Amino acid sequence: MTWELLLWLLALGALLALLVQLVRLVRADGDLTLLWAEWQGRRPEWELTDMVVWVTGASSGIGEELAYQLSKLGVSLVLSARRVDELERVKRRCLENGNLKGKDILVLPLDLTNRSTHEAATKMALEEFGKIDILINNGGRSQRSLFVDTSLDVYKEIMELNYLGTVSLTKCVLPHMIERKQGKIVTVNSIMGIGSAPLATGYSASKHALQGFFNGLRTELTDYPGIVISNICPGPVQSNIVKNAFTEDITKRMDVIGDQSYKMATSRCARLILVTMANDLKEVWISDQPYLLIAYLWQYMPTWAWWLAGKVGKRRIENFKSGLDADSSYMIALKKKYK
Repeated sequence: MTWELLLWLLALGALLALLVQLVRLVRADGDLTLLWAEWQGRRPEWELTDMVVWVTGASSGIGEELAYQLSKLGVSLVLSARRVDELERVKRRCLENGNLKGKDILVLPLDLTNRSTHEAATKMALEEFGKIDILINNGGRSQRSLFVDTSLDVYKEIMELNYLGTVSLTKCVLPHMIERKQGKIVTVNSIMGIGSAPLATGYSASKHALQGFFNGLRTELTDYPGIVISNICPGPVQSNIVKNAFTEDITKRMDVIGDQSYKMATSRCARLILVTMANDLKEVWISDQPYLLIAYLWQYMPTWAWWLAGKVGKRRIENFKSGLDADSSYMIALKKKYK
């Protein structure tokens, strides 16, 4: 075999490998590292059993679904949110459909914005189970309002809840993990923590803040390789996130919710988060197309991402000003076109 033929074969192999990755990306609902871990990596059923997992924002959406899936793995659960009645509902369903008994689930009401209570809540969780293996920072709210119309009180509340509340609870739990030299801190961030979009300036800012904080914290914990920091960046997921979103005024609720069927199923998102935890992945992107592709554009081709954000963002604002749901009708059409 001549050197020239060998070089041609190597080039052809590289081209085929690239084409395979492109096909995988088109069909993907998570970044390629995450999907490889799901296929060839460690299984949550093997890695997460007998652990104590604290889930914030556990009364609905991703947090609720995580509780259900974790309850089938034989973990002990600490469920936190502000609404006690909803937490009790989630606990009952965990007991009905999971592999847990009543003593395995602690309902621990928690307001992330009331930071003075976080130390006591952490002590209660430790007194109940003796340890905290995994903290899942999932609590938070989104936003649907234009910056020029929005009170600064809204931005203050978003940062208090999404950012400072999460940082505060992490600060309470981390010393316990450092003492044990092991643990996992999993933060449900957002694709909006990578890029941005109109009508969510405050939400995006809070998610960028979380991204920067936990990436920095990871570098401070290099002496504790058993402590894993994982940033989860989901795209649109079926939940009450739009219904509960901040508007231009603290007291105003969302008027138009719209069709949420185009979003990823909550169960699929939760499963991929469990895969992330089982494989100690540092950052993952979880989203259907075309949102996943947009995340790759933000990361590797930001100029193209800015151009696309301008096109999509203009339509988003037009829908919002017309009293329509900002996303659903346009995104459903875009997703069908993409397929």
